[in-house]
Amino acid sequence: MDAGRKDRAMAKANKRHLEKGILHIEATFNNTKAILTDEKGNAVISSSAGALGFSGARKSTPYAAAKVGEFLGEKGLTIGLKEASVVIRGVGAGRQSVLRAFSGKGIQIRSIKDATPVPHNGPRPPKPRRV
Repeated sequence: MDAGRKDRAMAKANKRHLEKGILHIEATFNNTKAILTDEKGNAVISSSAGALGFSGARKSTPYAAAKVGEFLGEKGLTIGLKEASVVIRGVGAGRQSVLRAFSGKGIQIRSIKDATPVPHNGPRPPKPRRV
C-alpha cells in the first residue's frame, strides 16, 4: 500500500461531527469500496482498495479490503463515530475483512444487512453457437 496516499487522505480534515452512521460496503470481484454515511445516507467518508494504492489483482484481496476498513475506522474515530450499521453488497473476497478491520478500531456495530442484488431471472441468454 502506498503510504503517501494514505497520509494524504488522512490529512484532509473533516468538519462534520458524527456519532452514528451507516457503513456501506461494496465487495466486487475486482475491487472493494466502502462509504461511511450519516443516518440520512449523505456520504461523509469514502475509500476503496484502488484509492489506497493497490492495483491490479491485489485490489480484490482480503488484505486490501482490511486496509480499507482500517482507514475508514481511523477516519471515523476522528469525527467522533461511536456506532454504525453495516450494509454489505456484492460477493467479493473482501466482504468480512472490511467489517472486521472497521470494528477492530473500537466502533460498535449495531446491525449487519446483506443487500446483495439478486436477479429474479436476468437478461435473455445468448442463442446457441452454430459451428
